[in-house]
Amino acid sequence: MTDRDPALPPAPVRPDLVELLVAAADAPPRWAALVTPRARLDADLLLDECELATLDALLTERFGAAAGLAALRAGLDLPGLEALTVADVQQLLPAEAAR
Repeated sequence: MTDRDPALPPAPVRPDLVELLVAAADAPPRWAALVTPRARLDADLLLDECELATLDALLTERFGAAAGLAALRAGLDLPGLEALTVADVQQLLPAEAAR
């Protein structure tokens, strides 16, 4: 995970990431309200392994291999996987895509 300063508020979730999370979860649009920077992929958003694989594919397709979720998850132990947040995923995204 990241070594961001916990005293700083997390950046708002980028709309393109919210869109991909909703698509990966095959969720109704109102589910997007649950997508906050501190929302955990597992415990808060309840994404299962299939949805995480779909999210990985969507991220890689849109942003390239550097945004792959699988590589990030591969380096984490079980507590790290449980603690993985939307903000952690957002840090994978290239800055130029935010425009």
